[in-house]
Amino acid sequence: MDFVFTDEQVMIADTVSAFLVESATSERTRAAMAADGLDRSLWASFCEDLGLAGIGVPEESGGVGLGMVEQAIVAEAAGATVAPLPLLGHAMLVRAIVAGGSHEQKDTWLSRLVSGRIVGAVARAEHWQDKGSSLSLVADFVPHGASADLIMVCGEARAWLVDAAQPQVTRIGHVTMDQTRPLATVTLTEARVEELPDGPAAIAAAEVTGLLSLSAEALGVAQEALDRTVAYSKERIQFGRPIGSFQAYKHRLADMMVLIEQARSAVYWAACALDENDADAWLALHAAKSFCADTAFMCAANMIQLHGGIGFTWEHDAHLFFKRARSIQTLMGSGNHHREKVAAMVLGEAA
Repeated sequence: MDFVFTDEQVMIADTVSAFLVESATSERTRAAMAADGLDRSLWASFCEDLGLAGIGVPEESGGVGLGMVEQAIVAEAAGATVAPLPLLGHAMLVRAIVAGGSHEQKDTWLSRLVSGRIVGAVARAEHWQDKGSSLSLVADFVPHGASADLIMVCGEARAWLVDAAQPQVTRIGHVTMDQTRPLATVTLTEARVEELPDGPAAIAAAEVTGLLSLSAEALGVAQEALDRTVAYSKERIQFGRPIGSFQAYKHRLADMMVLIEQARSAVYWAACALDENDADAWLALHAAKSFCADTAFMCAANMIQLHGGIGFTWEHDAHLFFKRARSIQTLMGSGNHHREKVAAMVLGEAA
């Protein structure tokens, strides 16, 4: 199978990358980290100027009606800049409402999400108390949960929309390793909720979007780690020659490149499989999440080591990529979890 981007997809990739490289600067990222981990001005520009916050929303609902390949393109660009944006939860929530929401819920929420007027997040709960129109539960480790205006809570086969502004909703933000995507504990105490009519469809849409987005983010992290390290290897002089000319250094860079190319294939195999409703879509997602997350972690760790002393300092951005890569490894299932899923799908009972 030969896979190449269409002209439109190339334009989207170039536009999003240029926007984030220019706007999601290290200074702005660090300022957001010192606050709540969200650059609201950058998010508003992303939604209004680019108009890509509605990738998964049909045109009749105010979006651009694009597929999962385009979703992966945007997530990859965001990973390359470790942008402090709520893209993960936003994309999951938008596609969940499209897949499982009522006409009224789509009319009420999609336009506000697409325009960036509100920030979305997705939470997972193991236990809850349902009293019809109200819900009580505790959800841990919610990305950008402390900043979100609208939260979708997922149960085993049910999903609810929660307006986070009501006093029955308590959010406690935590200091986490990746301060560009902070986590929060969300507590509902008989909070008013709207149940999505098709909970299983909404949850599935959120899950596939989240797994693909994290995989693509990891690819962006890995590629940027390699690119920055290659650039440094040409500038840093040791023993009268660029350190990139040393054989051991070149071997490490080559190892990174080989893994990144495999990760790229995994991401866009999964994206194409989802767009085409292929039977192997879940297999591709589990493979992409496990492989890409580990690749990003390996490349970010190499980035720190190959930059030498400066790579270990707070002033250098290498640690931002390392922390994002580490958080991607743990979000939505570890590598071992997803590899077990792949083994079960491929080997069946023999697994």
